[in-house]
Amino acid sequence: MNKHRNKLLRYSNTTVATVFEKETALIAQMQAGEVDQCLLLWQSKQPTLVLPAGKKWPESTQLTQGLLAEGWQLYSRKTGGAPVPQCPGIINLSHLYIWSDQTSYSITQAYENLCTVLQQFFQQFGLSSQVRATKDSYCDGDYNINLNGKKIVGTAQRVILKKGGGKIVLAQAFILIDVLLDEIIKPVNLCYHLCGKEERVKANVHTTLFSQSKERPSIDSLYQQLTSAFINSKLYD
Repeated sequence: MNKHRNKLLRYSNTTVATVFEKETALIAQMQAGEVDQCLLLWQSKQPTLVLPAGKKWPESTQLTQGLLAEGWQLYSRKTGGAPVPQCPGIINLSHLYIWSDQTSYSITQAYENLCTVLQQFFQQFGLSSQVRATKDSYCDGDYNINLNGKKIVGTAQRVILKKGGGKIVLAQAFILIDVLLDEIIKPVNLCYHLCGKEERVKANVHTTLFSQSKERPSIDSLYQQLTSAFINSKLYD
């Protein structure tokens, strides 16, 4: 890829709506062939539950009011998955890149590449991580990152077709840095309850970086360490 057509964007105090608008604009730039790759790092300044739009997760007045009573906003997004809490203390990563035409697209390989980078990020703190599903965690999946058997990162992925052919991969990760776990699961479980779901998310299956490491880097330092993990992996050159 042409390094002059790569972008790095960092937002430490933004809103979910602002970031998703930026993400949409970046996808359009990539579809038009103006950008080859972008790493977007961000943290929401407002507690917001991101809800996958659709019949499975209806955006009801009862849910909106219930979340507001707990101090949470609601944002519906046209993606799959499950409800995800966003708030200060959670770093979000969106990596957009063009899949090489020389290699058949593999969702497994794309996830493994992302997880390799994230594991290298944790290695910077002397932490050994594992990739696996985590029962009773929010937005569970086979490509969670776990520390000492507890989930610290959730990942997601989708593919967008590029004009003229080719695929754009949008890989995402939400990293628990410094949050009260009992508090971030409340909006998720409220959503499960009001949407008629039987399962519930449990706080004790999650962990945070600051509870696992004695280091307390600033948000800017963490962004730099994540960026370095991507560059040093050489997986996306």
